[in-house]
Amino acid sequence: MTAPRHVFYISDRTGLTAENIGEALLNQFGRIEFKRHTYPFIDTPEKARTVVEIVNRNAQENGLRPIAFVSVVNDEIREIIKKAGAFHINFFETFLGLLEKELNTEAVAAEQGHHSIGDTQRYDARMEAVNFSLNHDDGVSDKNLKEADVILMGVSRSGKTPTCLYLALQYGIRAANYPLIPDDLESTDLPRMVKPYKDKLFGLTIQPERLQAIRQERRPNSTYAKIDTCRSEISDAQNMFKRHGIPFTNTTDKSVEELAVHILQACKLKRRF
Repeated sequence: MTAPRHVFYISDRTGLTAENIGEALLNQFGRIEFKRHTYPFIDTPEKARTVVEIVNRNAQENGLRPIAFVSVVNDEIREIIKKAGAFHINFFETFLGLLEKELNTEAVAAEQGHHSIGDTQRYDARMEAVNFSLNHDDGVSDKNLKEADVILMGVSRSGKTPTCLYLALQYGIRAANYPLIPDDLESTDLPRMVKPYKDKLFGLTIQPERLQAIRQERRPNSTYAKIDTCRSEISDAQNMFKRHGIPFTNTTDKSVEELAVHILQACKLKRRF
């Protein structure tokens, strides 16, 4: 079996940008196994030299040149990291020169990173949306529910909470969610709490086998986790969505990122930042 290729994400901030772009590139090589290492906040020469030592040690121990995705603004720190015995992809060096040429303007290094709190208005919008989603998780409250941008409905463990939080954190969307319980599913009407906001409803469904596996981890060998229970609840939920003309999607093979974008488009939601 071929040894895994080691990948280093090196950033002067959180490392999320390097990880996201790097992962998008690595996903094109599905036959190769990668072992990932992330080093955020490499923002001093001392930290950079330490990372160089780690990368070089890894190369010696594994006998393969590591891959380094680097997202560092400071020129001095970038030059130090270049000394590591790795195949480097530096996002700033790769793209800034092209943008400078197109914009006919020299780039000025920003003191605040992409994921920093530098833009307080954007940050506050994110936090407000996250708090809204937390306060309206699993139908705990209908207070200010009219302020929701979207209300996700689905049976327990169909992916409502993580999708709401992702919508809030990434796009500033006020996303609430309501769990469909047996009493709701036995009724031909919409649940009382969300009925006034039908136009904001969006349904999540999931394959019964996948739902059973998730519920089995949470409550092993319970009625809640039985395949017949899962099939019945999902069927009833989908019938409700169709009966009331509520758009819905299957979460089984979708990542939370894909779900969020799908919901944005389907519900014509406008991101706040």
